[in-house]
Amino acid sequence: MMTKQINGLQFENMIRNGLGALMQMEERVNNLNVFPVADGDTGTNMCLTLENGIKHAASGADLGAYLEGFSTGLLLGARGNSGVILSQFFRGVWQELADCSAAGPTQWRKALVRGYKIAYASVAKPVEGTMLTVFREGIEQSKDRMERCATMEDGLGVYIAELKHSLALTTQRLPALKEAGVVDSGAMGFVIVIEGMLKWLGGEVIAPRRRDVDQIQPIAVSTEFFNEDSTFEEGYCMEFLLQLLKNGDYSPCFRVSRFVEDLKRFGESIAVVQDKSRVKVHIHTRRPAKIIQLAQEFGEFVTFKLENMQLQHNEHISRQAAAEQTQKPLAIVCATGGAGNQTLFRELGCDYVIDGGNTMNTSSNEFLDAFSQVHADTVVVLPNHKNNIPAAEQAIKLWGRGNVHLLPSKSLAEGYFAVAMDVPDSEDVDYRIAQMGNGLRQVVTLAQTTASRDYTFHQISCKTGDELVLKDDQLVCVCDDWCTAIIQALQQLADIDERECCVIFRGKDADQAQQERLEQQLAEQFPYLEPTFLDGGQEIYRWIIGIT
Repeated sequence: MMTKQINGLQFENMIRNGLGALMQMEERVNNLNVFPVADGDTGTNMCLTLENGIKHAASGADLGAYLEGFSTGLLLGARGNSGVILSQFFRGVWQELADCSAAGPTQWRKALVRGYKIAYASVAKPVEGTMLTVFREGIEQSKDRMERCATMEDGLGVYIAELKHSLALTTQRLPALKEAGVVDSGAMGFVIVIEGMLKWLGGEVIAPRRRDVDQIQPIAVSTEFFNEDSTFEEGYCMEFLLQLLKNGDYSPCFRVSRFVEDLKRFGESIAVVQDKSRVKVHIHTRRPAKIIQLAQEFGEFVTFKLENMQLQHNEHISRQAAAEQTQKPLAIVCATGGAGNQTLFRELGCDYVIDGGNTMNTSSNEFLDAFSQVHADTVVVLPNHKNNIPAAEQAIKLWGRGNVHLLPSKSLAEGYFAVAMDVPDSEDVDYRIAQMGNGLRQVVTLAQTTASRDYTFHQISCKTGDELVLKDDQLVCVCDDWCTAIIQALQQLADIDERECCVIFRGKDADQAQQERLEQQLAEQFPYLEPTFLDGGQEIYRWIIGIT
């Protein structure tokens, strides 16, 4: 195939192919993480971000229009640093191609330049040797040759060659990568996506795989909005992409005008667009089975979405009523994993608690949804994990109302002490925010877990299965016994004898007997330390310890 330009439908197929390629390599990209704890792996974050972008964009031949929806979906669904940076890269691509129904190598060259510049601008302190560097060097080293390319296949081929060259150099540019002997995981993920896009132009289709049931996040739908007492007047919103098929089981006589007339018998708000052998359909209906039957006379579904508009209508009415509630002067939004931790933060006074564990980072969209559901003049956000901070920052920009204040808590313990320092009875909002900020800044966080991979950095090594303690996300102690590791890590704190308050969050893999053992050891080794144990139920970390 010799492709002179790429339109919206072609780009959609290409990016789906890129996602499919990344899903095949997801675990490999995850395993490039040099950190020994499996918290928010890069490959998974990038896949989830791309999935949301594709889900949000409406299929269509206009490239600029598709990129706009795709870019918005990426922004709302971005997870972790890699997802946020990737969303900003494609934001720049869309801004350059917004007025283009299709684009060739010269236009794409300009878009890729703008993409890396927007991505750089979105990061307060860009680090060289990461995916940002690969964005930049990939196009800067290839743009002159892309200018002379007549086809997209040639242009992307040149671009990928330079991406791979820059990717290989990341090992030498960051000490952590050099010691581990690996390339940057986010950069690797990006190269895989672009290669997948080029493969589609070459005729190689890589379908995105379905996630296992336990990997699929539940849709945020509450049954309170639709139950046995509800009426059903609004019907369903139905959207699908139909692949027309030629074999003998299907009718070869598809005509858009006739299909639309048949659909009118079953619904309204109908939009049907055909692009060669694929048909995009939107319809509001109360009889989805009839439409499925009609469509399957001609082919099978590539994508399919059915949403209960009555539920959406009821939820909208409910939220409108909630919005009329009296505004609070200040509300607190936080993200945390573990049922016990979520209950704890609600009891401490958090108005909205997002389920944000370590293996599934919180998205910008989840933060935005939280902002819309609290009714306050000022909102304080506690991300409670370093990987959640970029998504929270992006959500605040998208919110755009200037009333959301970020307290960048990097751990569960920091968030806990921040909320504990709040003064809810005070009418001085600035004072309350300052008190919470002081609370999180006093905290030293230790986290104990089992190593998920071999790791070496700054003269400290561990093997898979070793017991680790991290201090503010830096590996400080390795041992074959978890309790001994904690005691040794505490002994390394220079001012441990001056600290008195210690809050310990018990993870789901720790039991009461282990808690009693740790409590006894702490009493023997640190008699002036007063530990408080809380049943957090968090994943990955057996114990999270906050010391002030």
